[in-house]
Amino acid sequence: VFDVGIQTSRALGRLAAGVAPAQAGPAGERDNGNGSLMRVLPLALWHQGSDHELVMLSSEQSLPTHGHMRSRIACALYCLWVRCVLAGGSHPWDEATSRLRLIAPPLELDPQEMEQVLDPANAECVQGSGYVVDSLWSARAAVLETSTFDACVRRAVSLGNDTDTTAAIAGGVAGALYGLSGIPRSWREGLRGNDILAPLLNGLISHHSIRR
Repeated sequence: VFDVGIQTSRALGRLAAGVAPAQAGPAGERDNGNGSLMRVLPLALWHQGSDHELVMLSSEQSLPTHGHMRSRIACALYCLWVRCVLAGGSHPWDEATSRLRLIAPPLELDPQEMEQVLDPANAECVQGSGYVVDSLWSARAAVLETSTFDACVRRAVSLGNDTDTTAAIAGGVAGALYGLSGIPRSWREGLRGNDILAPLLNGLISHHSIRR
């Protein structure tokens, strides 16, 4: 597959060899790419249970490809961030970090790893790299420094390095913030794979309508 990450490729090989999903993801400190972070947004959009459950599920969805605690915590924070954006909070990032600090101990999320992810110093050197913590904070910078969906995505890309992933992570938050109408029509209509996306989107909408 074009542009598949090295770590994800290794994990898929292990899955194909029969390794259980919860053990397939490489879990060394250097195994903290951004692959599980870039794919977790649908969980934040779909899930309507407690924050505790959302953190648990977002952490677990990282395991098949990115098993290190740092990646798992980054996914959990991202989902809480999106949830707080959708709730209309005035400071969703800060609210998400506060919720995570409360939820982490019962779920036995490593406190030292959590501080690695939450450290405000991460904001001072965003590079748009493939490192999961930098990806998350680069997305945060793109969201906070702009006021429209397209400006956010362009800002994420302007950081260079892993541009498509940074833009995907930032764009997920911007989509929650500005809504469908905030995405330029030309971007939506020109989206490759619309025929695949449409039924998935309709299914998501139907699910939420039923739950409500």
